[in-house]
Amino acid sequence: MNIDKLDTLSAEVLVGIANEHLRLNCKDQQALFYDLDIDSKLLEQKLAASGFEYDPVCNQYKTR
Repeated sequence: MNIDKLDTLSAEVLVGIANEHLRLNCKDQQALFYDLDIDSKLLEQKLAASGFEYDPVCNQYKTR
């Protein structure tokens, strides 16, 4: 899956997409980046700016 215009999606929509993929398709964060075919730095920056960070124990993004 390729998310075009990632910068136009709100962080809330983006975290929902990411967490759904993590729950259903991806065993970890690296698999998510590959599955969505997105730049890891861009995703991390966008989510961090809105208070989300990846929790490897739960394999999902959560609010800080």
